Amino acid sequence: MPRKRARRDRHSRKKVAFFHYSYYDVAFQFFVEHVLDADYVRLPRPTRRTLEIGSEHSTDYVCAPFKHILGGYVEALEAGANVLVQFTGFCRLTYYGELQEMTLRDMGYDDFEMLNFSAVAGRPFKDYVSFCKKVVNPNLSVPKGVANMVALLRMVELLDAYNDAYLANAGFEVEAGSFERAREAFFDDMRCATGLTDVNQAYRRGMEALRALPTNKPAHPVRVGLTGEFYTAVDPVSNLELEKKLLAMHVELHRAVNLTNRILHYSEENTRRSIADYVSYEMGPTSSLTIASAKRYMEEGFDGVVHSKSSGCTPEIDCMPVLQRLSRDYHVPTLFLSFDSQTSDTGLDTRLEAFYDMISMRKGKTL
Repeated sequence: MPRKRARRDRHSRKKVAFFHYSYYDVAFQFFVEHVLDADYVRLPRPTRRTLEIGSEHSTDYVCAPFKHILGGYVEALEAGANVLVQFTGFCRLTYYGELQEMTLRDMGYDDFEMLNFSAVAGRPFKDYVSFCKKVVNPNLSVPKGVANMVALLRMVELLDAYNDAYLANAGFEVEAGSFERAREAFFDDMRCATGLTDVNQAYRRGMEALRALPTNKPAHPVRVGLTGEFYTAVDPVSNLELEKKLLAMHVELHRAVNLTNRILHYSEENTRRSIADYVSYEMGPTSSLTIASAKRYMEEGFDGVVHSKSSGCTPEIDCMPVLQRLSRDYHVPTLFLSFDSQTSDTGLDTRLEAFYDMISMRKGKTL
């Protein structure tokens, strides 16, 4: 009697990893588990080693985000990932997926595939589905995937909305660390979501917990607006915990650049219209949003603006003369920060402290 064949799994589940990018790993996990129906490889917090790996295998002239992402990919492969995800972009990011794949293979990593969305950028939706099926899951359920994509987009909106509330109030917490603990609990709750209802409920619980925390916020706090390049301005590892450092100085922070404002609800036409007195053409990926958000901060009476970018980021370098003109016109100081693999905490701390002293003294004279 022939032996009965063991029943095979529906498909060989792929282990999928994204690069590090702020708190969006929560959304990346949902995408992998509930849209692609694969296993998510959650990376450990980046260390100095992460950047050192990326820097060692990158040319000196490539921007810091490339090095951060490459180092994260190496650690993902070491953690067992066999699919790496890279987005298309508005600048050289479009080419990074292909370059990083070539670099990884030159380093000896062969047992992986790249889900590089630059390969299907601008094509019909069905091509994205076919690409995901080919690389990750041939048995992908399109109806289920579409329904969960709706939940995913809502999740991104709510992650950003929560972070906006966090930045505006965390600097005035009564109990040290209470806001950070609440935010981590919110992220953990959101990671358990399996659909749209769970996403909405996790956000409601998270906001209720955040509002319940005691604060000691003055009537006229020092307000700082953050703007800049899409990766460095958002990712805390890339900007050396810029937001945390400013919150420790007891300021109210606002950061317009995020996935919601630049991707989900962005209109280049409307944004350009709001800065028509300063800009007559599009300069690159986040340039219009950088200038428009800085202008809005200044119009609303913010005490200072911080512009952060990776060293050598041409589009954001082009923004700097416009931001300087805005600063003169509205009499609002702007601090320009550039980050690369050699940027030190000490130098950043010194500049931030001097900037804070200046804007707080200016504010004291006007109240």
